[in-house]
Amino acid sequence: MTTALRARLRAALAGGTRVHGTFVKLPAPDVVELCALAGFDFVVVDLEHSALTEADAIGLVRHAERCGLPALVRIPEVDGPLICRLLENGAAGFQLSMLSGPEQAWALVQATRFAPDGDRSVSLANRAAGFGRPGAGGLAALLAAERADPPLLAGQIETPWWRDGGTAWDEVVGDLDVVFVGGTDLAVSLGAEPGGAELRAAVAEIEDAARRHGIAFGGWAPSPAAAPAHGLAAARYLVTGSDLQILAAGLDAAAGEGGNG
Repeated sequence: MTTALRARLRAALAGGTRVHGTFVKLPAPDVVELCALAGFDFVVVDLEHSALTEADAIGLVRHAERCGLPALVRIPEVDGPLICRLLENGAAGFQLSMLSGPEQAWALVQATRFAPDGDRSVSLANRAAGFGRPGAGGLAALLAAERADPPLLAGQIETPWWRDGGTAWDEVVGDLDVVFVGGTDLAVSLGAEPGGAELRAAVAEIEDAARRHGIAFGGWAPSPAAAPAHGLAAARYLVTGSDLQILAAGLDAAAGEGGNG
């Protein structure tokens, strides 16, 4: 089922349709189920800026898959065994933070693809392979499905590494499905004001690079309405807010101006 969810998301991106997701930071399966019911196209389980454990993330991606909702996982670094375990439990793909060089991009591809395209370890003793049961199709079926619809890969651009002229864009993003603006970190690395002209110029350069290489452009905004102000009017892969942000806004509204004081 995971490969079908990947195919659906990848087809939408290729067709120019905007897909809309949110970050999941709470270890609650009900959150991903509510995201599916609310109409989000995907979620990003956050293993970078959250207190989620690996076990939490596995539970979330499994539940998301059962809900028919693609779940990518944001990771701070390429950890092959972790990536393998998440894929074996239903992760639709990965969003790698602080992507700035070809070595990282190459390592991500290697960790998410079976040979000859990568070095991901193969096992049938997991849910993605039907636990090796006779009706699951065996090794040949698993390899064929993964080759036809490999994990989606998004790279977060959070430093202006391209401006020194030492690394070409195609060396870094050539195998990605999404080039994702990490706006907050990018602003800090530039010493720029969030939303200011310097940051907007850098975001425009990233958007242009994604377009030139035929890769979906994406990023984060607090809400869909705020996307243009973040330079993301043309984003096809848009992540807005997070479960924590949505919960906080709802609690503030429910508490009213008086609060508990």
